[in-house]
Amino acid sequence: MKLAYLRKIRIVVSIIFLLSIAIVFLDITNFLPASFINYITFLQFIPSIIKFTNLFLPMSFGFIIVIILTLLFGRVYCSSICPLGTIQDFSSYTAQKNNKKKKFTFSKESFWLRYSVLGITIVSILSGSLFLINLLDPYSNSGRIFAQLFNPLVTLLNNLIAFSLEKFNIYFIYPIEIKAFYISAASFPLIFLVIVLYVSYKRGRLYCNTICPVGTLLGLISKFTIFKLRIDKTSCEGCGICARVCKAECIEKTTKEIDFSRCVACYNCLDVCPSDSINYNFISLNSSQKTSDESRRNFLSRTSMLFIGLTTTAISQIKIIPKKDSKVAIKKNSFASPPGSKTIDHFNSNCTACHLCITACPTKVLQPSIVEYGIFNIFQPFMDYKTNYCNYDCVACSEVCPTSAIQTVTSEQKKSIQIGKAIFVKENCIVETENTACGACSEHCPTKAVMMVDYKGNLKIPEVTNKYCVGCGACEHACPTKPYKAIYIDGNVTHQVAEIKPTEKLDQKIDYKEEFPF
Repeated sequence: MKLAYLRKIRIVVSIIFLLSIAIVFLDITNFLPASFINYITFLQFIPSIIKFTNLFLPMSFGFIIVIILTLLFGRVYCSSICPLGTIQDFSSYTAQKNNKKKKFTFSKESFWLRYSVLGITIVSILSGSLFLINLLDPYSNSGRIFAQLFNPLVTLLNNLIAFSLEKFNIYFIYPIEIKAFYISAASFPLIFLVIVLYVSYKRGRLYCNTICPVGTLLGLISKFTIFKLRIDKTSCEGCGICARVCKAECIEKTTKEIDFSRCVACYNCLDVCPSDSINYNFISLNSSQKTSDESRRNFLSRTSMLFIGLTTTAISQIKIIPKKDSKVAIKKNSFASPPGSKTIDHFNSNCTACHLCITACPTKVLQPSIVEYGIFNIFQPFMDYKTNYCNYDCVACSEVCPTSAIQTVTSEQKKSIQIGKAIFVKENCIVETENTACGACSEHCPTKAVMMVDYKGNLKIPEVTNKYCVGCGACEHACPTKPYKAIYIDGNVTHQVAEIKPTEKLDQKIDYKEEFPF
């Protein structure tokens, strides 16, 4: 029975998954609702496992579905769902187009390398470190490639189109500011992408079958797969065409055997066998998807957050320019982690650094860390108040996090989550150093934890009441002093509860008759 159409289905499904992931990470206007993003990331294996261990919610069972699919059909996650797998397939496809004579050949399994990487990765996870997973997980690497390399390029292209259309008085596309771009954070995904593309150009899915811990784990499970590709040795003519197109290099021509633990279910062999000697029995599964009425509300909320973020950012950039450099160096005991992450330890233990929260953040206050959380937590997002500050009402990062490293919080809940406290350094403040009126920190504080109080003559100076501070960083971002800020946020290792400042009532009575005499 010839099942060549399976390959076509696999290609279509792979492209759909890859495009969906790409759209999620390249959504520079934050147009997509969080519910849609959660559907897209639902089946990503490692994030789903981490989310399951934290929440035990239906939306965290994606990895169980992947395991069931693997037990039924083999590594369909690697062939279609994993975005890095499809990226590698494009490279292999290009190699075949450039060289019509290119062919894959069977190679023996790198047993010790393969299972050593998996074993060390599991041990590191059990010991509480996600360092290796952050570096090797295919989904997280794909996320960083899209977030750190392609997202800035899409933003540049958007701005180029916006400026071009502006000359013709067309404004339906507006420019978007690139708040920050760290070469150090972009270097790793760039190097990783180049290596993976080169390896797949030369050897197909070599990365998936030697280094990737997800591929190795699913390969173990696929040994128990019910429906497998098999070569009918009685009818097989031994031409070896199937082995030439096997990008997993797992078909041995001489023995007519398929190493199914390395087979990535691409079905290329089905398409080319001249004697129809490769068989595959399969069943179909019906799936259903629920729709949610929250999509429209989330879309409106996220869109409004974008415009609020852009507006507040523009306002915050109207700064007083100091005449003198500040002298007192600041020292943060800890960098703040996003609201909803509960503790820095919880965040570091569950974040795989996929950077989806970075692309979803409207103000771009979230940026990839290098040493802020320690080198073993490299690339995990931190609150970078040099770039911007956390919008008081925004919960976008908590809505899209696929691992629950940032757990979902409502806008009202977030307003009392204290991720850090403001520290005022009087010796750096230009009110003190230059006898100049300022007040930028107080003007931008959404909770009024920073207030201006009488100082010298007509001058006022900031005073911090930290029980009202949520650590959003608006004060630090707005402070004009350089190189050291006069006010900064010291992150809370464990998030605390901030008090809501009572609203002041005005006792002044307005004489409306006198104000509006006519």
